[in-house]
Amino acid sequence: MKKLQIVTVPNPALLEKSRPVEKITPELKELVSGMVEILRSKPGLGLAAPQIGHNIRLVIIESKETKDDEGNILYEEIPLMVLINPEIIKFSKEKIELDEGCFSVPDVYGPVTRPKKIRAKATDITGKEVTINTNGLLARVLQHEIDHLDGILFTSRVTDPKTLRHIESEKEMRS
Repeated sequence: MKKLQIVTVPNPALLEKSRPVEKITPELKELVSGMVEILRSKPGLGLAAPQIGHNIRLVIIESKETKDDEGNILYEEIPLMVLINPEIIKFSKEKIELDEGCFSVPDVYGPVTRPKKIRAKATDITGKEVTINTNGLLARVLQHEIDHLDGILFTSRVTDPKTLRHIESEKEMRS
């Protein structure tokens, strides 16, 4: 497999709806391995297949616990999740606004309001169906990555485009 690279704006492929994964194949598992390698090499929490040029419904999410200089937890630990054909099936009415960033929109961040809690279903890499009831960081990252599968960038979810800002710090969250 050729070396995978992050696709960035203005690539129109990022705005396309992804097609479902029909079958778990050795090639799919190899793609997942490449995606994990990319995610672990960058300061991010999630990666969707369209972000590396594959128009399929596949996302990976992982986070190591990260603390600030005072010892406060910035990001909770999320074990590696490989989600095939993920779909959000329920949203909470309660919403929360937080800053988001994205590998495909480098060094741009802005506030996005999303449901605080979600229920999603997907298939894992072994072919087992999974249901995820979550809130907090995992809920936000999962919504962000599923947006990628639907051709939606976080920048279109920012209420006021004037709030988007460019940050060059590698410590900021990207997904």
